[in-house]
Amino acid sequence: MPVTVMDPKIQTAFQTSLLVVYMYVTTIPKPNNTRLKDEKSFTDPSSNKKVLFPSILHHPTVDLSVVVPAYNETERLPAMLNEATEYLENKQKENPRYKYEIIVVDDGSKDETSSVALLYSEKYGTDKVRVLTLVKNRGKGGAVKMGVLSSRGKLILFADADGATKFEDLEKLEVEMTKCLKNHDDVVVCGSRAHLEDEAIAERSMFRTLLMKGFHFLVWFLCVRGVKDTQCGFKLLSRSAAAALFVSLHVERWAFDVELLYIAQCLGMQLREVAVRWQEIEGSKIVPFWSWAQMGRDLLFIRLRYTFSLWKISDGKLD
Repeated sequence: MPVTVMDPKIQTAFQTSLLVVYMYVTTIPKPNNTRLKDEKSFTDPSSNKKVLFPSILHHPTVDLSVVVPAYNETERLPAMLNEATEYLENKQKENPRYKYEIIVVDDGSKDETSSVALLYSEKYGTDKVRVLTLVKNRGKGGAVKMGVLSSRGKLILFADADGATKFEDLEKLEVEMTKCLKNHDDVVVCGSRAHLEDEAIAERSMFRTLLMKGFHFLVWFLCVRGVKDTQCGFKLLSRSAAAALFVSLHVERWAFDVELLYIAQCLGMQLREVAVRWQEIEGSKIVPFWSWAQMGRDLLFIRLRYTFSLWKISDGKLD
């Protein structure tokens, strides 16, 4: 059988291109995974003392952890926390043995986000509401990671501080989670707005629609297939899945959801999507074009770094 030999010039150009890509990828600054001194504890308002957070690698002590990343959310956070605590308190009244915690992660805010969240700690107690204040802004992914790594729940939900998703739709995610846990330990259930896409397109400008379509194509082409809405900030994870995913997570900005699902697919986890109610809330931190450009860049980094084995995936085994 004849063997096709690549033209030496083409081969040299190809190898040079690979080398340039490799050198470029290896020079990308890696996220700082070192915890700052005051990121290991939360404040107990009753005693005004610092208390150490537990670890995701320990066994769970509550049924549900809700991680809420918050950056300059003084205005929007109260409505979200009111809705979440009302729902969870009613659930606890129905089942007194049910335990939950909410971890508000203040991502280096310049306003009174931590002070607002601490009011809920005072009202409900630190066993139910804890505030993790980061000294330096990490980005949404970094904030979610810090909260998840400090959580105690059998199930872990992360939800946006703007309250764009109806919190009571958690029940839909839990139903799907219960089905999956009968046969699998590692499960991720994603809230999805895909059913609202046509309506959203009708309200968006042509430019924003093109950016959205382009981003969805890059997600499909480079990283994740089979998930229509990777960016909805309402995801429920089993504890073992959360441990493996967030111990391995590198991206700390907007595209962290994509890396999370990419790792989940690499590890063979069960991924499910559930339609949730969602509404646009004023005050979004996403900057048109630049945030999308950053996310597109991060998608390329995710693919290249894992392809060249510069990023590793941990199994995140529990103790």
